[in-house]
Amino acid sequence: MKKKAIIILLSSTTLGTGSLAAQEYITVSTQNISLALKVSDTKKLEQVYFGNRLKNDEELKAASLPAASAYSTFGGTHTFEAALRAVQSDGNTSTELRYAAHRTEKRDGNIVRTVISLKDAYYALSVDLCYQAYQKENIIEQWVEVTNNQAKGVTLHNFASSDLSFSAADYYVTQFHGNWAEEMNMSQQHLDEGIKIIDSKLGVRSNQFTHPCFLLSLGNPATEDYGEVVGATLAWPGSFQFCFEVDPQKRLRVLSGINPYASSYTLEKGEVFKTPALLYTYSGNGVGEVSRRFHRWGRQYGIKNGSGERSILLNNWEATYFDFDEAKLVQIIDDAAKMGFELFLLDDGWFGSKYPRNSDNAGLGDWHTNTQKLPHGLPFLIEEAHKRGLKFGIWVEPEMVNPQSELYEKHPDWIITQPHREQSLQRNQLLLDLSNPKVQEFVFGVVDKILTENPGIDYVKWDCNRYVTNSGSQYLKPDRQSHLWIDNANGILGVMGKVSAKYPNVCFMACSGGGGRMDYGSMKHFDEFWISDNNDPLQRIFTQWGGQHFFPAIGMASHVSASPNHISGRSTPLKYRFDIAMAAKLGMDMQPVQMTEEEKAFSRNAISVYKQIRPTILYGDLYRLLSPYTHNRTSYMYVSEDKSEAVLFNFLVRKNINGDREAVLLKGLDADKKYRITEINRESDKWSRVSEYEGKTFSGDYLMTVGLRFGMYSEYESVVVRLSVP
Repeated sequence: MKKKAIIILLSSTTLGTGSLAAQEYITVSTQNISLALKVSDTKKLEQVYFGNRLKNDEELKAASLPAASAYSTFGGTHTFEAALRAVQSDGNTSTELRYAAHRTEKRDGNIVRTVISLKDAYYALSVDLCYQAYQKENIIEQWVEVTNNQAKGVTLHNFASSDLSFSAADYYVTQFHGNWAEEMNMSQQHLDEGIKIIDSKLGVRSNQFTHPCFLLSLGNPATEDYGEVVGATLAWPGSFQFCFEVDPQKRLRVLSGINPYASSYTLEKGEVFKTPALLYTYSGNGVGEVSRRFHRWGRQYGIKNGSGERSILLNNWEATYFDFDEAKLVQIIDDAAKMGFELFLLDDGWFGSKYPRNSDNAGLGDWHTNTQKLPHGLPFLIEEAHKRGLKFGIWVEPEMVNPQSELYEKHPDWIITQPHREQSLQRNQLLLDLSNPKVQEFVFGVVDKILTENPGIDYVKWDCNRYVTNSGSQYLKPDRQSHLWIDNANGILGVMGKVSAKYPNVCFMACSGGGGRMDYGSMKHFDEFWISDNNDPLQRIFTQWGGQHFFPAIGMASHVSASPNHISGRSTPLKYRFDIAMAAKLGMDMQPVQMTEEEKAFSRNAISVYKQIRPTILYGDLYRLLSPYTHNRTSYMYVSEDKSEAVLFNFLVRKNINGDREAVLLKGLDADKKYRITEINRESDKWSRVSEYEGKTFSGDYLMTVGLRFGMYSEYESVVVRLSVP
């Protein structure tokens, strides 16, 4: 008798384990999206659907749907890029995976995990496709675990974390790119037949040129509120690759994961190769929904203490660079307390004895206090900060070393470099080899010793100012040199995890010469990230606009700097600089001693106001209104969860001789609530652009339908509006 097929739904009500003797479909579902997989008659696992969740998933089997391999392999009849390419222990270059089993489990009230086990038809090689479906956030997390049970080694040449297929009339991919001081720029391209690769080959601070995230629009270019779009980001700080391949039938396959470039990896018997996770979602309602899902997921799961408090910090770097002493730092600490800051951060230059860290060419790696600069050590500064009501933070760069250092003299074998080749320096420094367990122990020990000996440290800025060149390891065996790219990244993740586990109450910032380590693989160990070394507000508009597509404001540190800006040389009003910094997690590098009394008064007021609106910005939902790429003015807003407050940011990007009077239609409000309009950060001697709205109340319906209409005319002009329910 023919057995009736049923669909296994991965939800809180349908959990179990099965051999699929009488089952054809496995569906990974959240509240609003579904990924449907089918086991074919020949036991191959195929993807048949990815999109909005159906009211009745049973209907997926009612008619034949186009199918594509759920995890393609090299060999056989497959003629396109493969998710997995392995050389078996006897030299066979092909792999043929067949469905073996699956299991699902409810991790908690919100997470459902499924593992689908595949095995080679002949060889003792198994592949587990692992999924975690976050129900409320509508995010799917996917990774792969490859196990070798053959007597001899198996070499992996390609090892994608996911293999997703699509069928649409057209495809458009948005990528995020840039360089130091101009990170997270956005560009959209049409995908024609053939292959497009977005990748990094940098190994460390691998986000410097491209970022491990993309938006894929199906059919037509997506907008903020309309269109089909898939958003994805890879949780990995090392080299990555996204491969988009459109075949002659206009079908698209997307392979995502570690970059296989120069990274073949040999598994001995019993070893498991685990790929990093790809996080992705589907939206039928445009890009804005994708961002809000990632923000909610990031605050809950992706960022350390993602729902905790964040402090407004003052950093000494742009005021002093390496030139400081105790008296100068105590003055900055005192000024910070009087201005309303909550944390003082001591940046680079506080360490080194034999080779004092008085510039960037010496001392890196020698993590003991420079007593010539700080005769009373860090405890004295910590006490000075704490007695003024400030938290204390410190800068470290534990993965790096200067050739002019005691560490390098003692351990030149710990450096990533190729033998018989000239050393390659960036910022006068070299990389420590984190594939080496002894180096991992040292790097952990650096941070651990600083925090143990100085228990009053509340905040750590963890920097990383170069990427991999001369990629050789003196620890790895000659036939395992290609493991470096992967083992080094896993090594630093292991150290980060060990540090964050031991010091859960210390706030950690991930800094990498700017946004070079802005990924959810690293971010689960860090409370916030430094998105760019460039605090120029005009550049920051674009950098933060790009970054906010996947990362929430609670993690996005943004600082007010001096004018002219130290990187761009551009002069901008203090209000413009404050407004863009307040649109994320506020901090400052500009020093009070460099300010006029008028600037100090404005800054104190802005800091005070930020403390009032901080919960809405850091924990609220983001709605982008006008893009800086397509409008002279850019606008976006944060709305509190209960919709009782919103903060609207407006920045003039391009001055027009006739001004800009474009209507700003608000989003995310409660249509039935009344909101009072108040301009904040208004300069006392300037006429308010929103004077006709000031102090009045309007319904959410009016604000979202008619909107606010006010002109913006002046170069570097900004307007910030607070909307609150009376």
